[in-house]
Amino acid sequence: MASFLELSCDQGSNFSINLDLTNDDGAAINVAGFTFTSSIRKSYYSSNVTANLTVTIANSAAGNVALSMNAVTTANIVAGRYLYDVKMVRTDSTVSRVIEGIITVFPQITK
Repeated sequence: MASFLELSCDQGSNFSINLDLTNDDGAAINVAGFTFTSSIRKSYYSSNVTANLTVTIANSAAGNVALSMNAVTTANIVAGRYLYDVKMVRTDSTVSRVIEGIITVFPQITK
């Protein structure tokens, strides 16, 4: 089952967070050769993707990945609460949802 993590970002600003992926026993998952995808949607049933989070492997042996969006992407998201998840594809093609949660986008004032 995916870990739940609540995130927030400012509309019109860069967003980035580092995550350490671990097994149930707390050991780091070596993510060498793995691929990741991540989307933001308004609800579980939304057919349209609001935005995609870029997932970058920062340290494969330590299971450290970074989620990010640039300022242009966050500027195009209407302020509010959204859902997101991060899916991991292992080298054997096994797909797992590793993180899920709510992401709140706070409105910008200076444009």
